[in-house]
Amino acid sequence: MILPITLTVAGAAALVNIWLMVRVGQVRTSEKVSIGDGGNEKVIRRMRAHSNYIESAPFVLVLVGAIELASTSSPVWLWIVGGLYLLGRVAHGVGMDDGRFGKGRMIGTLVTMLVLLGLAIYAITIPYLQG
Repeated sequence: MILPITLTVAGAAALVNIWLMVRVGQVRTSEKVSIGDGGNEKVIRRMRAHSNYIESAPFVLVLVGAIELASTSSPVWLWIVGGLYLLGRVAHGVGMDDGRFGKGRMIGTLVTMLVLLGLAIYAITIPYLQG
């Protein structure tokens, strides 16, 4: 069985991960920090943006895959949710450069939490509503 939504979102998620990794590498180079964060705020921000992404991406991908498997079709809303999640994570990554309360960071965090919450609730209800 081919899961087009999961495959597309997972592939795009991998690209976002690479983008975040490159951003960490760029700031490490410009700030001359080889290992760890060196106590450098710019490096810490980029590393946290990448770490925050890694903390949520597996859950989103597993939930998208499980929901797609449980669906009889490829629901359009699942495409939209996957796309929103990725856009939110890009906004968060960029927003982490803006300071403690950057709009992108706030939007990205909110979108991520809402996506995770929505997918989790929907996944939990599938066995009881379709049975």
